[in-house]
Parts: sequence; C-alpha cells; structure tokens
Amino acid sequence: MSLLGLAVAFLPGCAAVNRLHHPDPGLIFAPGEQPDKVLYQKALNEVVHGRFEVGRLTLQTLINTYPDSEYLSRAKLSIANSYYSEGGVSGLTQAEAEYKDFITFFPTAPEAPEAQFRVGMAHFRMMAKADRDQTEAEVADAEFKEFLLKYPDSPLISRVKRRLRQTQEVLAEGEYYTANYYYMHGAYPAARSRLQEIVDKYPNFSGGDTALYYLGQSLEHLRRGREAVPYYSHVITDFPLSPLVPQAKARLTAMKEPIPRPTRAMLARAQADASHHVERDWLSRLGDMVSSTPDTSTTLFGPVHLGVSGSGIEAAKAPTAAPSSNAAIVATPVNEKSLESGKPAGATTSPNNDSGKAKENTPANNQADTAQPTEPAKKKGRFHLLKKVIKPF
Repeated sequence: MSLLGLAVAFLPGCAAVNRLHHPDPGLIFAPGEQPDKVLYQKALNEVVHGRFEVGRLTLQTLINTYPDSEYLSRAKLSIANSYYSEGGVSGLTQAEAEYKDFITFFPTAPEAPEAQFRVGMAHFRMMAKADRDQTEAEVADAEFKEFLLKYPDSPLISRVKRRLRQTQEVLAEGEYYTANYYYMHGAYPAARSRLQEIVDKYPNFSGGDTALYYLGQSLEHLRRGREAVPYYSHVITDFPLSPLVPQAKARLTAMKEPIPRPTRAMLARAQADASHHVERDWLSRLGDMVSSTPDTSTTLFGPVHLGVSGSGIEAAKAPTAAPSSNAAIVATPVNEKSLESGKPAGATTSPNNDSGKAKENTPANNQADTAQPTEPAKKKGRFHLLKKVIKPF
C-alpha cells in the first residue's frame, strides 16, 4: 500500500481523535459555570443567526437534561419564539401551539401576557384580505379579546388594542362586501341583516357611516321607515365629518324627525381620525391589490369593542356545523283536507288573496281542522310498488 493510501485510510480516525481532544467550544463548561445557562445562550445564538432547528434541538436538550433549571420557562418560550420568527403557515401554526403550552404550564410567569399576545399575532399574520376566508381574522379577534380580559394591566395593552382594531376593520369590511352585494341586487332583508351585524359588532368600522346609512335605506325599502330614524341619527352624531351627513339629515327632515348634533368629544375624535388619514397614491393602491395581506390603513383610533360574551375562541375556530343524522325530527300532524289541497296543516288561503300567501296559524283558522280528527293513513313501506309487481309464489 502506498503512502497516499495509508494517509487516506487513517484520515477519519485522526479527525475523530481531534474531535475528542477539541470538542465544540459552545459545549465547554468553565469551572463554576452553569451548563444549563451555556446551553440556553448557545441556543439563542443559533436562533438569532437563523439556525432555528439547531437552536430548538439545543433548547429541547436543556429541557430534558435539566428539568429543574431556572431557564426552563425561558427555554420553552424561546422554542415558541423561534417558530414565530421562522414564520410561514407551518411555523406560525406551531408557534401558536407552543405559546399555548407555555401559558398552560407557566400561567403566572411574567412572560405569559407576551405569549398570549403572540398567539393572537400568529393568526393576525395569517389573515387574508377582507373578501376572502376570514377564519384567521376571527380567531385573532377572539385571542386579542382574551388578552384584554385576562391581562388588563399589562404594558402590552395598547399594542393589543391597536391590533384588535385592525382585525375588526378587516372583519367588518368583509361583512360589508356581502351586505353591499345584497343591497345592490335588491335583496333588502339580507342586506339589512348583514348591515345590522356590522353596526352591532363593529361600531368603530371606518365605513360605519355607510353601513348606518344603507341600513336605514334598507329599512325604508322594507317599509319600516320609523326603525331607520336612529341609524340616520347615528350617521350625524358618530361620523360628523362623513359626506353622508347631508343625506342623513334630509331623510330625517322628510320623516319630520329632529336632527341631532354631535358632541364635542365625537367631533374631536372625527377630526383626529381625519388628521391621521393619509391619502395613498396609485402605486401604493396597486401594491395593495397584488398583495395577499389585508389593508388596515383606514382603521380608526377609537375605543375597542369586545362584543357579547359568547363569542369565544372555540366558536371562531369551529367549522359550520352540519345537521346531525341523529337529530330529532318533529312531525306535525296533518289532515285529509290539507293533503288534498297540497298545503300544510293550519295554512289557508283567502279567496281574495291572489298571491296565495298563507294566513296566520291562529286557533280560529285551525278550528275546522281540529274538530273532526281523521284516522292516520296506513304507512306504506319503502318497496310497496315492488310488492304490486312481484307477487308471492
């Protein structure tokens, strides 16, 4: 064997011996130095330099090797932070799970409010535009509200409120797209329902003046003009600088209703919102059209709205429930007269009513049906037609 071959054969062994005598400098513990502290600092260094997998493995080593370490909670939180910094749908989803674990195991830790805030921010960063699926926005809304209820004295409160206002702006805008579609197509009952939801759930929506005005218009189209009066009044009092104020005043004057005046506080708030509004050029608007993230630049600076106490995180995450196959079916008894006429029991049509609308189901209308109860028809089997064709042998 030549000298070159011997060198190649002994090279891996020399490298192994070299690693034994010269181990990884990050794992060398000086006398009196805490090994868990060294592992924690090494892991943070890896995460800062973008080596997330290596950093998480080091942190997990710390957790498994030193379960009583003072760095245990910080190591757990740093794993969640590494996923959050890594980003992407996968990283943010895993970050949410890690933050939830941290809150479960360390509910009284000083970092618990930050963990709850990051849970909401993970969904906030995955929010879609207002005209697309709003699941992430709904969960972010629920998580930010959870923060405000659990940590009302946290120094992060102002940041959480700002993100909650932006989230509700996107949710309200998505509802308004649907409501506007119904209104433009003359489906006033559906438009009224959607607009009512915007007014009730998102009173600080930047398009709230439009929602209020067209809610009043929808009610007028439905011949319920008196119910529209408070909504026209709110356009004037809550959005005093809105271009719809003259139209709202005109509608109140036509209905001979008094025209309210906005308070000084509401006027000052409207002026403050107007001063913060920046008109965007065509290039910025074009960038928003191509971007997949929602535009929250028109968000108002008013107080946040927590809504009713029934809309929780589970409700935001839960898909729309389909009717259960085991659901109870309530049967309504019918009579022969209703079967012959093809109308349900208790519904009669007036001879003078050309539209064929059913009368109200009152005891007087049901008297003829209940006076003489009929025998129930014999139940026919599923294959009763086949029994007539196939006779028994």
